[in-house]
Amino acid sequence: MAVASTLRIAWRNLGRNRRRTALALGATAIAELVLVFYQGLFAGYFDQMLRTMTGPVVGHVQVHAPKWRDDHATDRLLGSLAARLDAIRAAPGVTSVTPRLWAPTLIARSDEGEVATIVGVDAEAERKTGLLELTELSRSPGAGEVLLGVGLARALVAKPGDQLALVGQAADGSVASGLVTVAAVVETGVETVDRYGVIMPFADASELLVVSDAAHELVVTGGDPLAAPELAARLATLPALAGEEVLSWRELAPEFAALIDFLWAYELVVMALVFVAAATSAANTMVMSTFERTHELGMLLALGARPRRIVGLVVAESVVLGLLGLVVGAAVGAALVTWWGSSGLDLSKLAPGGGGAEVSYMGMKISMVMYPRLDPAGLWRGAVAVFITSLVAALWPALRAARLEPADAVRT
Repeated sequence: MAVASTLRIAWRNLGRNRRRTALALGATAIAELVLVFYQGLFAGYFDQMLRTMTGPVVGHVQVHAPKWRDDHATDRLLGSLAARLDAIRAAPGVTSVTPRLWAPTLIARSDEGEVATIVGVDAEAERKTGLLELTELSRSPGAGEVLLGVGLARALVAKPGDQLALVGQAADGSVASGLVTVAAVVETGVETVDRYGVIMPFADASELLVVSDAAHELVVTGGDPLAAPELAARLATLPALAGEEVLSWRELAPEFAALIDFLWAYELVVMALVFVAAATSAANTMVMSTFERTHELGMLLALGARPRRIVGLVVAESVVLGLLGLVVGAAVGAALVTWWGSSGLDLSKLAPGGGGAEVSYMGMKISMVMYPRLDPAGLWRGAVAVFITSLVAALWPALRAARLEPADAVRT
């Protein structure tokens, strides 16, 4: 009963000076709107960055022979491939695993050639989640066919249907040579592959490089890229991978991992700044409201109201004000995030001169069109932050009101 009456009085007091209440409510609503939109933009950008880094080439976890990443020697292979793939697929948390072969080669369409890299892949698997995920292929390359990176095709002046010659070194030290037909020219979003890549079926690459039941790299994906370190630790304990190098994307791309950690910290800083501003506005409203009602509060104390009831009244006003701002700000912010989440927000237009549609980071092409995503956890964090902010903002005026001397306050 006391709580209901306190809330009723608090609501009435907020209506006494509607202009000041509206300004304070607007400040809180804008703070919540900015927070919801920023968190939505951050969530969308975070998802896009993770997809870009862990999707086409890195995956969540990679397995290599020791020292292969140092020199990419063609003979540093993971043998017993079928058994290793079966062991990884049976491990908890694994959603897919695909093998790859990498080898340097010379490729020529006529008398002049180009330095290139053979990339042997399971094309069907890589089209679902991997190196070919971002391409627009109508079909996978067949036996004797290859996909050329767009940069390499431009350098060779090659097009689909052209026949190309390959010359390199096989895993056993012999000469690896053959003729291939260009099935398609692709843009994978990975700069090195687009510039140098000759993507061919895994079986063809194995035959060309004289490799049997082996691969240079195993790319593993799990359900959650953020859980990749734990997945890598589990896979490293498998007997089938004993002695091999098992690394998560955080170890494979430490600069990117540092950027992700920085973005998390930056989000917390922005959240703190937004709510400091909101708390300042709410505290100002409550202080002014308390000073204006010094006489009234003194009368309540003189009539027997306990100090804790006065504290509850001031705190209730602040909380009601904060929750109203929360509802308004969250509703508008969620609407903006939903709208831009479907249409996309082109950040390149904010750059001087318009900027480009893509930026390059660590050899990956990242689109400047962001798709914000409504983050339910962010809404809850905002609600909790508003509640705490409202309590903190009301603390000093509430304590001041509770310490009023009834006789002095009545004469005010």
